[in-house]
Amino acid sequence: MSITSDETTRTHDAHGRLNEFYGVQAIYGRADPMHELIGTILSHRTTHANEVTAYRTMRERFPTWEAVRDAPLPDLIDAIRTANYPEVKAPYIQNLLAHLIRETGAANIDFLRDMSTTEAMQWLTNLPGIGPKTATLLLLFNFHKPVLPVDTHVHRVTQRLGLIGPNVSAEKAHAILLARLPPDAVVLFNFHKHFYWHGQRVCTWYNPKCSDCVLRDRCVYYQSGGQMKLSSTPMRKRV
Repeated sequence: MSITSDETTRTHDAHGRLNEFYGVQAIYGRADPMHELIGTILSHRTTHANEVTAYRTMRERFPTWEAVRDAPLPDLIDAIRTANYPEVKAPYIQNLLAHLIRETGAANIDFLRDMSTTEAMQWLTNLPGIGPKTATLLLLFNFHKPVLPVDTHVHRVTQRLGLIGPNVSAEKAHAILLARLPPDAVVLFNFHKHFYWHGQRVCTWYNPKCSDCVLRDRCVYYQSGGQMKLSSTPMRKRV
C-alpha cells in the first residue's frame, strides 16, 4: 500500500483538530465482551436506544447465551424487534452463538485478550456474520488492540475530507487509515470516536453543518460546494 507523506500529514492534522474540539478520551467499552459482540450486531442500522432496548429485552427473556441460541426463532425475532431488521439479526446471532459454543465449549471470548491482534482479527472474522467493523470495535473497545473501526460516520467524514478516495469502501478504509496512524490503541480509539461523533453531530448524512465544522478549510467536499460524488453519501439536498 503506497502512503504519501501528504496523506499522512492531512490525516494527522484532521485528527489533531478533532482531539482539540472533542477532547482526548480514555478507552471505554462495555464491561462484558459478549455484550459488546452481540450488541454491535444489534446496533447495525438502528439507533443506540433501539439497540439497548433490544438487548435488554433479549436477555430478560433468554437469560443465558445457550437460551438465546436455542430460542424459537420467531421468539428471538420478537425480543429484538426494536432493532431494525430483527429477522436478519436473530439468525445471525443464533448461528454465531452455536458456532462459538461448539468451537470453544462456552459463550465466552475473553481468550482473545491473549491473542495477537492479527490472530484475534482472523478468529473473529471467521465467525459467521462478523465483518471488520464488528471485529475491530470489539478488539479496540474491550481488549485495547491497535485496530481502527470504520463505521458509516467515520467513512463519510474521511471521504468528504479527501483522506480516502471517493470510491474507497469502508472495508478498505480500515487498512488505509490504520497505516497512517501510530499502532496505539488510545490514539486509534480517539480517532474512531471523534470522527464518529463528528459524523453524527456536524458532518451529517444530509445537509452537513459546514458552518460549524472545524475542518471545513481542509474539506474537499465543502470546497466543491457539496457537489462531490462519494460512495459513502448521497448528494446533499438543496435547501
